[in-house]
Amino acid sequence: MLIGNDHGAVDLKVRLINHLEKRGYTVENCGVDRDDSVDYPDIARLVCTRLLEAPRQEQEEGPFDFAILCCGTGIGISIAANKIQGIRCALPQNIFAATMAREHNDANAIAFGGRIAYEEPVEAMLDAFIDARHQGGRHQIRVQKIMDLEG
Repeated sequence: MLIGNDHGAVDLKVRLINHLEKRGYTVENCGVDRDDSVDYPDIARLVCTRLLEAPRQEQEEGPFDFAILCCGTGIGISIAANKIQGIRCALPQNIFAATMAREHNDANAIAFGGRIAYEEPVEAMLDAFIDARHQGGRHQIRVQKIMDLEG
């Protein structure tokens, strides 16, 4: 797994890494570990470039199935990520939205806010995202139309 964060989500990143490791994942930390100010577009570029350029292996999925991005609200880092060609970053507000991000939109990145008081645990949203699978069919047609907007 790839994860990156700015200064507004250090604690959240640590929580998510601990959660992912308990699930048996190896996590590559591309974020910061202190609350010194950094620019979230730089983190988005670093993580998303790593996601897209990661060498493919023999398995169907590459070494990184998706990326996790965190900033104070999740908004700025998700906007920045979505400017990178090939990225579809979701900013879910609950478990249902996290599931739909994968099932319908084939999101390859997910964003959360370290300063947001979510009604459902972020770990549960991340689990829903991880466990969901893209449904293809009519959804793939829509995903392709989204990708065609990149030009």
